[in-house]
Amino acid sequence: MAKKTTTVSAPTIASDTAKAQADEHRLADRKRGSSTLVEQEVKREDLGFGTKINDASSRLVNKDGSFNVVRAHQDFWNHLNLYHRLITISWVRFLTVVLIFYVSANTLFAGLYGLLGYENLVGLEKVTPDTSFGRFMGAFFFSSQTLTTVGYGHISPAGYWTSGLAAIESMFGLLLFALATGLMYGRFSRPVASIRYSKTALFAPYLDINGWMFRIINQRTNQLIDVQVEVSMSRLEKKDDGSISRRYYALKLERAKVSFFPANWTLVHPITEDSPLYNCTQEQLAESDAEFLILLRGTEDTFNQTVHSRFSYRYNEIEWGRKFTIMSQSTAEGSRGTLVDLDQLDDTVEAALN
Repeated sequence: MAKKTTTVSAPTIASDTAKAQADEHRLADRKRGSSTLVEQEVKREDLGFGTKINDASSRLVNKDGSFNVVRAHQDFWNHLNLYHRLITISWVRFLTVVLIFYVSANTLFAGLYGLLGYENLVGLEKVTPDTSFGRFMGAFFFSSQTLTTVGYGHISPAGYWTSGLAAIESMFGLLLFALATGLMYGRFSRPVASIRYSKTALFAPYLDINGWMFRIINQRTNQLIDVQVEVSMSRLEKKDDGSISRRYYALKLERAKVSFFPANWTLVHPITEDSPLYNCTQEQLAESDAEFLILLRGTEDTFNQTVHSRFSYRYNEIEWGRKFTIMSQSTAEGSRGTLVDLDQLDDTVEAALN
């Protein structure tokens, strides 16, 4: 019986080969496209805020350097972060909190002594008026003496319950003042950079081009060394699909680091053709909700620790066609040093842009 032979025509083979090659080309194109997208994402600047923050009515960094972020559904104690708050708040607020807590604790214990009976505080009637308010105030001052372990001998507890409460309060007082001492030490031992920034940033003439600049100075007499500054610009941009996303650009500075920082320092970003601010107008900055984010780092010589400072300028905090005035000058002949007038940090004069 003769075997059947199947023959494949040359056009069929060529068609299959062309289809396979086309599939390979499409796969290669997809790989190249995916690789390009990944490379673009890796190269994209991001300071940590992400690209989805598109609210044009608020800033990213507050004027005090804190981040303008509100956390929803956060655990109460994590939100309170009591130690961090007590370390970082101003001295006026800190002392106010300590005073309120001290008065509240004494008021609480005075009330407890009253519940146990004022007659159990021996000698109370000799030093306070025989009124409800007078007895309460006597118990309050007895509580303050017990809380601070300072007793003047005029009033003493009687009975197990009152004596036990006084013992508990004295232990509470020891723990309270140990905590307060730790907080005071933490506040004094924590170096803080007291950097003052100019009220506004400027678009000003710089050499034969223009530059974006701002001015800073160390408000304290302590010395900062190896100070370096990073400046980034954030703005809203429209993508190819029509959506709005926030983009970030690192701005190259004329001089981003100095070894010593004894006087004022004007930081300049030269607006060259490579700058994201090249040919940018005041209206474009406003439309894109531009914000300039600043991070300063330096070594504080008293504690020999690194300190940092954050600040930002929004588009409406920038002046165009002005430049800073000179704020440092030599002192009178025969005297020593250079005079730096901190009140002139924000002073500017009109200057035509190049």
